[in-house]
Amino acid sequence: MTKVVRKLDLGARGRHVAAPQRGRATGGPAPAEPAVGDVGRVPRISVLMALAIRFDGLLRDGTVPNLTDLTELARLAHVTQPRMTQIMNLLHLAPDIQEALLHLGPVTARGDSITERDLRRIAATTAWSGQRAVWKKLRRSERRPIHEGDAPLVRPRRGTRSVVSR
Repeated sequence: MTKVVRKLDLGARGRHVAAPQRGRATGGPAPAEPAVGDVGRVPRISVLMALAIRFDGLLRDGTVPNLTDLTELARLAHVTQPRMTQIMNLLHLAPDIQEALLHLGPVTARGDSITERDLRRIAATTAWSGQRAVWKKLRRSERRPIHEGDAPLVRPRRGTRSVVSR
């Protein structure tokens, strides 16, 4: 029997980890300069969706020894077991919604327009057709174009009410 041992690096939570420098000192090519038009950051929900897919692959393949359940995975990722369940529940979304989450445009405003909390209700719906209907409503309420790369609009803060004059 062959035993495969791999080191699983899930990143340093809350700490800055310096990336290895590439250039003359290491003999590798110099890093490419960022393009002028590249602004913003990857939406957090896109990162969480990618992590859910990656974690699911680790659990299914068994490439990490002793990784058999979400509790162990949560321990390795330095998150609580309920938070790991919230992340993994993103896998219950319809495939087209998952793809849309992975291809969201960069976030240039302070807050993300779509959060994991917004998607919990959608993921709890078992029928994909129902998920798609709620997803479309969520996208319309955000007043964001569905096409990737389009600049997001700022949404109102939670808890604020709109006033309608009569």
